[in-house]
Amino acid sequence: MEIGFWLFMLITELLVPAVMIGFGKSFMQNAPKEINPVFGYRTSMSMKNRDTWEFAHQCIGKLWYQWGLVLLPISIAVMLFFIGRDVGTVGTAGAVLSGLQILPMILTIIPTESALRKNFDEYGNKR
Repeated sequence: MEIGFWLFMLITELLVPAVMIGFGKSFMQNAPKEINPVFGYRTSMSMKNRDTWEFAHQCIGKLWYQWGLVLLPISIAVMLFFIGRDVGTVGTAGAVLSGLQILPMILTIIPTESALRKNFDEYGNKR
């Protein structure tokens, strides 16, 4: 039963890198068709106009794709270290790993917003 839980946790731990890779690749190629408040990279700066929307998605997409590729093998390696351990240890390791995986996903907002402000004025006009 412990190996079943470990396998469940491994699959769970691969979700964040897989989402980052999938959405990253998708956003690099095409931003969501419409600027909307529901799906996509939505900040006040990214939603100024079509140019800022597409630029922001390309930027965040590239970062997510790269970080997802980095996190995927690291996540597998970390989880392999815990194979055969008790459920509590595997669960704790998985929770910590999940938290650490989410950090790059969130922190990529900083360089994306910085790039937007570098390339567009406060009204969304290209510099």
